[in-house]
Amino acid sequence: MSNGSGPEPAGTSGGETPQGTAREPSVEPVVGVVGGGQLGRMTALAGVPMGLRFRFLEPKSPSPVDWVGEVIRGRYDDPAALERFGHGLAVATYEFENVPVEAAQFLERETTVHPAPAALEMAQDRLREKDGFTRLGIPTNPYRAVETRQELEAALEELGRPAMLKTRRMGYDGKGQARIVESGDLEPAWQKLGGRPLLLESFVDFTRELSLVAVRGLEGEFAAYPLVENVHTQGILHRTTAPAPDLDPILQDQAEGYVRRLMDELGYVGTMAVEFFQVEGGLLANEMAPRVHNSGHWTQDGAVTSQFENHLRAILGLPLGSTEPLKWTVMLNLLGELPPVEAVLHEPLAHVHLYGKSPRPGRKIGHVNVVADSVEEALKVVARIEAAMPPGAGPV
Repeated sequence: MSNGSGPEPAGTSGGETPQGTAREPSVEPVVGVVGGGQLGRMTALAGVPMGLRFRFLEPKSPSPVDWVGEVIRGRYDDPAALERFGHGLAVATYEFENVPVEAAQFLERETTVHPAPAALEMAQDRLREKDGFTRLGIPTNPYRAVETRQELEAALEELGRPAMLKTRRMGYDGKGQARIVESGDLEPAWQKLGGRPLLLESFVDFTRELSLVAVRGLEGEFAAYPLVENVHTQGILHRTTAPAPDLDPILQDQAEGYVRRLMDELGYVGTMAVEFFQVEGGLLANEMAPRVHNSGHWTQDGAVTSQFENHLRAILGLPLGSTEPLKWTVMLNLLGELPPVEAVLHEPLAHVHLYGKSPRPGRKIGHVNVVADSVEEALKVVARIEAAMPPGAGPV
């Protein structure tokens, strides 16, 4: 995507120029990413082969993006840092949904921002998110807003137990949640989460957890990856199987319809993931992520075009790539501790992706994609990799 300076001068080749002849350097588009975690890193790794450069706004040092682009060190709510970050960008995006909405709105005065801040506002508040699903006719499990102990008791009477109490904001990977199964669970749940806006959700007796990653372009073009099956451990994604085995095509159509309706409503541009519960008779929407998503990491090796490349294509107004799967893929998150990389690479069907993060209990520090001709073969490889994991690996 470089904008060259025209034909090479006569008698030159490559980057050489005759003495005394001025030549403008190529100018490559700079994509700005708010956030410097592994999602930003993998987005840049997908974009560099497309001739893109990257700039990140990230307060922490070191960070996973340090070696893949320019990093502006600053808080997400620092106007001076935001101004330096946004200057001269072709487009700005973000790699996590808890970016302050005010920061995204500030950046809109400097450059184009995709997805729009409205998507952040919806995803950052579970009540706003659930209300949005309901308004658009996207089924979800029963829920009630809760702010006081009395409201919690009333909501439990209405919804029944078991139920999940969640913070409305800032919860992810199982954080900010408490399950209420017995009457004795109410007080510990309130002690853990009370004193802030909460949401009580009726427990769903689901068959399995699925998610759909899709992408929408500037002109409303839409493409969806196949529904995938997710297995969580202690609220953290452990494994994704793509496509979801034994999937009724009706569910794929249903999920695509829901996500497309949501994207159109928001005027969304970029990659989005929506998590669903499969229940008897269809799907219930659980939550959305206005960004590239952990359950889409399998696309790096198992699809024609990765979710990261398609996100960049969308926000830059380029044609979307094919979302077709190549074979069966199982993605395994590496949490807390890494297995010996040699043990993973001994598996010819395995592709390892490390994030440049130091080990820490429960922390996502990498993933492995196993691409095979059958889901059974892929799962056997994953089992061997899991057997090689050190004792400290996995959720806490």
